[in-house]
Amino acid sequence: MKILRTPEEAFAEIPDYPFAPKYLSVAAGDGADIRIHYVDEGPNDADPVLLMHGEPSWSYLYRKFTPFLAGKGHRVLAPDLIGFGKSDKPDSRADYTYENHVAWMSDWLTSLDLSNITLFCQDWGGLIGLRLVAAFPDRFARVVIANTGLPTGTGMNDGFREWLQISQTVDPFPVGTIVNMGCVRSLSQEEIAAYEAPFPDERYKEGARQFPMLVPVTPEHASVAENIETWKVLECFDKPVLTCFSDRDPVTKDGEQAFIERIPGAAGQPHRIIEQAGHFLQEDRPEELCQIIDTFIRS
Repeated sequence: MKILRTPEEAFAEIPDYPFAPKYLSVAAGDGADIRIHYVDEGPNDADPVLLMHGEPSWSYLYRKFTPFLAGKGHRVLAPDLIGFGKSDKPDSRADYTYENHVAWMSDWLTSLDLSNITLFCQDWGGLIGLRLVAAFPDRFARVVIANTGLPTGTGMNDGFREWLQISQTVDPFPVGTIVNMGCVRSLSQEEIAAYEAPFPDERYKEGARQFPMLVPVTPEHASVAENIETWKVLECFDKPVLTCFSDRDPVTKDGEQAFIERIPGAAGQPHRIIEQAGHFLQEDRPEELCQIIDTFIRS
């Protein structure tokens, strides 16, 4: 596995991202190691809030969540998935598989020995994060699920079909513009540049290109069986589960219903539809979501 690493100077001008970088190396799967970057702020002895991003963003997405939640006394961890942010980036699309991502993040989670976790997950942060919940249910205290899914090969909606087609044909792959298109508000040029920063050139974007192809929306996709098994665990998960989907995301519209109907811990919770928010609701409504997370933990 050939691995690319974004030079640190690429992040020198990132606005509103003052967090000291933390790194942990896990097994890459070929005898080598691969490095995961993560933010770790707030009291080290407090219960962790794990913020998991998706495609094609990175932990910059949680730059407003981190100081708010740390200021409320929580330990806040926001990892960059392999292929994104300050984490290492394999240069071959073949190295990016759903199961590799689950294995890498499982090793990260267990190496840090996190427990009593509150998970907030969106997009691929949900596809991977919910697999972690199923693999290590005793480590999680509660889950907030936002604009994501856990597909098992039963098809896709028009919004995802359009995104899949765009992701495989657009050239170059405009990461910052894609994030901006997934928001209701218009990001500043500095914010758009921050989303582009991890990718000095197209070689670094193989993960961003490949992720849409990995969503198991047909029976022939890899990881269908693993997601079916994950649902079996989630259908017995009785710890609190809250959904916070947005009102203006064509990709995950109505996706909260499966979680509300199938996970016991979702029963009776104050599920929310976040108004005037797009796919990247963290950019559109950060203060509202932070308050929801903090209230959910304290309740």
